Amino acid sequence: MSQLPLIGHLIGGKRTQGGTRQADVFNPATGKAEKRLLLADKLTVEQAIANAQAAYPAWRNTPPLKRARVMSKLKELLEQHADELCALVTAEHGKVLADAMGELQRGIENVEYASYAPELLKGEHSKNVGQAIDSWSEFQALGVTAGITPFNFPIMVPLWMWPMAVACGNTFILKPSERDPSSTLRVAELALEAGLPPGVLNVVNGDKEAVDTLLTDPRVKAISFVGSTPIAEYIYSTGCAHGKRVQALGGAKNHAVVMPDADVPNAVNALMGAAYGSCGERCMAIPLVVAVGDATADEVIAGLKVEIAKMKVGPGTDAGMDMGPLVTKAHFEKVKAYVDQGVAEGANLIVDGRNVKVAGHEAGYFLGACLFDNVKPGMKIYQEEIFGPVLGVVRVKTLQEAMDLIDAHEYGNGTCIFTRDGEAARYFTDNILVGMVGVNVPLPVPVAYHSFGGWKRSLFGDLHAYGPDAARFYTKRKTITQRWPSAGVREGAMFSFPSSK
Repeated sequence: MSQLPLIGHLIGGKRTQGGTRQADVFNPATGKAEKRLLLADKLTVEQAIANAQAAYPAWRNTPPLKRARVMSKLKELLEQHADELCALVTAEHGKVLADAMGELQRGIENVEYASYAPELLKGEHSKNVGQAIDSWSEFQALGVTAGITPFNFPIMVPLWMWPMAVACGNTFILKPSERDPSSTLRVAELALEAGLPPGVLNVVNGDKEAVDTLLTDPRVKAISFVGSTPIAEYIYSTGCAHGKRVQALGGAKNHAVVMPDADVPNAVNALMGAAYGSCGERCMAIPLVVAVGDATADEVIAGLKVEIAKMKVGPGTDAGMDMGPLVTKAHFEKVKAYVDQGVAEGANLIVDGRNVKVAGHEAGYFLGACLFDNVKPGMKIYQEEIFGPVLGVVRVKTLQEAMDLIDAHEYGNGTCIFTRDGEAARYFTDNILVGMVGVNVPLPVPVAYHSFGGWKRSLFGDLHAYGPDAARFYTKRKTITQRWPSAGVREGAMFSFPSSK
């Protein structure tokens, strides 16, 4: 039996080993472990922090335009290595290659936006705020920053974080998911090739020990996180308790409202991709359809049944596949258990994907598309984030009833409405208590020059991810007030509070 390749870390510009514990990295299409991953211990993470801290002074004082040019070069390299990177994603995550390419492209757009950092870092200047007194603001880097990213977007979500952080003059430590680390490491190597100095970006693979070290080490000034809500709460509370700036994006349960006047065939096509794309392993997936009126629900379900029957489920590397496997065996069992629970709670399972088998990949983590009707708010499949290819239909009588359901849910990440009625769309977008809203758009993920973030228990912290908010999250404002009195002019002491009156 041949030894599996061993994946380590990237610290100080070099691939390194560190930590004695290891974990398997599986190919979810085959169910076989194909690599071994070293899990960083506290000492390894502290070495990464030390490298980042040592690199910070020179990088902070590098002109912003030079930092931006590294991002421009990285964009070119990511495009040149697109096929290689997508193959790494599919081999470890399982998503189909076309989906991996879409993820990469969204990540590239964030790198491109980070190359505009010099514009975003400009402060404001006011002359003569008082007699011979000028005042201005600057946006200065924080120091060593860190990011903890999830398995479902191993390229895109890291690129939400570190490109803007380093373009603003910070150094960065990235802790990716231990389930699919290879593409994340390869992107970091390309950043070095693009001209990023050693130590500016470090990658440590690990689990809770690595995370806790980042959360408690005083040298780390800010933490970004994307993952489940329980972990987001832990990251936020622990990081804040240790004096860090924290941005923690949590879970979601996104509702799609379908109105009686909607273009139902278009809505059905949109819902197919939103519910079942990437096996539903997206925080902006649509796991719930709220159909206004029984006739609307019946038409939507009929359309979905037809389209689900056409779906091709298989290895993400095979041409023409619509959906690959779930990421791990444990997650496969968890999602399957949710389907069992939905049946037990009385929801009507219209399409059952639990018995899907893929020839030649019987040990893979494949689950077919599942579709429930008559889902009720009290059910677990309504309340909890499933993160799998499970879509439930909820029947309501009015738009207001639909909105009340959405507003009452603990999550407020994304939602959408399908309608031809501009008044209904305007009312919905203006009043719904959700952070990202689509109108006839099922996955309203903002483009790179807007910011991403939900409301309620989907986001902990004040600033959203990427876009303009990222430049503010990774910098702190400093305001300078300066006076150069005329030669020979001396004023007496003033004991009243200074003003321009």
